[in-house]
Amino acid sequence: MTAPTLPLDDPAVQESQADADARRARGEFVRGVSGFRNVLGEDADFPAEPGRYHLFVAYNCPWCHRVTLARNILGLDQSITMDVAFPNRTSEDDPVAASRWEFNPQRIATLTGATLPECTKETGTGEGLRLASQIYEAEGSEETSLPILYDKKAKRIVANESAEIIRMLNAHADALGSTLADADRPDLYPTGEANARLREEIDALNEQIYININNGAYKAGFSSSQEVYAAAFANYFKTLDALEKRLAADGHPFLTGGTFTEADLRLFPTLYRHDPVYYVRMKLNGARILDYPHLWRWLCRVYALPGVAASNSLVHCRQGYFGRSWNNVVPLGPLHPMPYPEAYEHPELARSR
Repeated sequence: MTAPTLPLDDPAVQESQADADARRARGEFVRGVSGFRNVLGEDADFPAEPGRYHLFVAYNCPWCHRVTLARNILGLDQSITMDVAFPNRTSEDDPVAASRWEFNPQRIATLTGATLPECTKETGTGEGLRLASQIYEAEGSEETSLPILYDKKAKRIVANESAEIIRMLNAHADALGSTLADADRPDLYPTGEANARLREEIDALNEQIYININNGAYKAGFSSSQEVYAAAFANYFKTLDALEKRLAADGHPFLTGGTFTEADLRLFPTLYRHDPVYYVRMKLNGARILDYPHLWRWLCRVYALPGVAASNSLVHCRQGYFGRSWNNVVPLGPLHPMPYPEAYEHPELARSR
């Protein structure tokens, strides 16, 4: 299967960079552009082979969460190795640089007062590097972001745009060494003429979700302009209302019908974070997902899929978002109607509207 190429200017992949500097100066959060855009399986330098590729991720990052979800759901957790960074970046007194993703399993989380068992050393390059930025420096790049899909054989970065990574993993899951049979593995973005209308539906949802939900949450939480925040806030909840109505109207378990697709995968990381993190940290306190009965049951349904719960950690999310706030204190709630993520195992908690 060939991974359909994502256009570089696809609004569902990256934000427009038009007047980016001026927009930032006015207080708007503007997401940057990922620079490594090789296509696995199409570029002769990066063939789809089992055991060859590695992921560098941070569990608190929702863009990384997309990739860890795809890795688990597609049965690639045994064939694609992975390193997990500490959820807070380096401090101002770091001997190399501040605000860098760090592979340091000995760091203590303020939330727990202990190390985080999911955090690892860097093993993908074979060099035991401490900072993700050092992986980029080896290729002459000044980028610092995660996730990174890395070729352990060629010692090169393949890609660092999450939307493209999940598309490639899906297209080449079997060749990459999936442990799931074709019949048991979801096809996140089905190819072929028979699926043309479904792809159009996924594409439209991806754009709506990326602009208003995924990136919209960051515009609300990290912009310093009240006007930008207010617009992002309104669009975020308007889109939640639309998705709630969509799920209520047809009674289907997933956004495009009876099967889990890329649109569901791309929505999940933001909604997973909403109640316990974004409601406070991103100032998205218009409502909880728990207040949307169909979205809540959808969230619980996705959480129950094999591999989904293990693809992330709300401890990392809480530590990562609140541990970088002005006082580094991490909230302990919400506790009612029950703590999260345990609440995601209870679709019956949804309130009727």
